[in-house]
Amino acid sequence: MNDNQLLRYSRQIMLPLCDIDGQQKLLAAKVLIVGAGGLGSPASIYLAAAGVGTITIYDDDAVDLSNLQRQIAHHTPDIGMDKVISSRQTLNKINPDVDVIAVKQRLVGDQLDKEVNKADVVLDCSDNFATRFAVNKACVKHQTPLVSGAAIRFEGQVSVFTPGKNNSPCYNCLYHSDGEEPQNCASNGVIAAITGIIGSIQALETIKLIIDRGETLTGRLLLVDGLTMEFNTMNLRKNPACPSCGSV
Repeated sequence: MNDNQLLRYSRQIMLPLCDIDGQQKLLAAKVLIVGAGGLGSPASIYLAAAGVGTITIYDDDAVDLSNLQRQIAHHTPDIGMDKVISSRQTLNKINPDVDVIAVKQRLVGDQLDKEVNKADVVLDCSDNFATRFAVNKACVKHQTPLVSGAAIRFEGQVSVFTPGKNNSPCYNCLYHSDGEEPQNCASNGVIAAITGIIGSIQALETIKLIIDRGETLTGRLLLVDGLTMEFNTMNLRKNPACPSCGSV
């Protein structure tokens, strides 16, 4: 770590639970973010600011005017630009030391398998069940920690899945793959700040996983009600008959 990095990350390094060792782990870490929208924006910004060494972002969409109310990695001049490119530009301005790999495509199939296998932590910031189940399946296969978030209206939720550790359930233990497609922001709306709250929590849980400190949301589902400002947690159990992780 050079002098500039010591200064940039000084407020983290002074924390006994992070220290130099923790910061070195962050600098060496590889994080995969699926989705560069309302959740991926704040999550990626805080991870870049914290010094995560390599951030790979996948998204196949372009910036639209309606995105700007909540997707804070993008700005008015970015309208029409690929979201992953806009995100990379924003993250590079915040921290030019971070290697941001921007890929404009939906992450599926063999490429999904390959990227999950390379990552230390995966953040699911997508907005559809098909992607969530595919990402979960790949994380179970490679036993890669998964930080899953969702937000709609004034509500949000976050959980952490650590396949093969701490008897962790997986996303498929929580939701059945043959269930109804979840509601999304496009059809139901979302208040801007709730995506910031959930994305920031995803970033914090990712940092804790990387530096191996604190108690993560493994085995718990955090529910956030922005209207009442209530935070509640539900305990989750591993499903022995889960089609994704039942044998893990």
